[in-house]
Amino acid sequence: MSPLLRRKSPEPADRTVTLVGKPGCHLCDEAREVIVRVTAELGAAFEEKDITRDEELYRRYWEQIPVTLIDGRQHDFWRVDESRLRKALGA
Repeated sequence: MSPLLRRKSPEPADRTVTLVGKPGCHLCDEAREVIVRVTAELGAAFEEKDITRDEELYRRYWEQIPVTLIDGRQHDFWRVDESRLRKALGA
């Protein structure tokens, strides 16, 4: 493939990692620790969404929380693998 046609992967700083979870969820707490550490090191944005305050998220992800999204696309659920997250962010 021509180098002109290859897409360049976004830099970690251009990525957003979203944690979809709920208050009092110990798996969400564990996932948050990993995501906060990785995003802080790589410069990626981090946001958190509460599944109990969003009907669409509740319907979509209730049985999978915590769910990790990268740029709005599902990356992981239940557990966050730190090395897999780093790789997905381009590190």
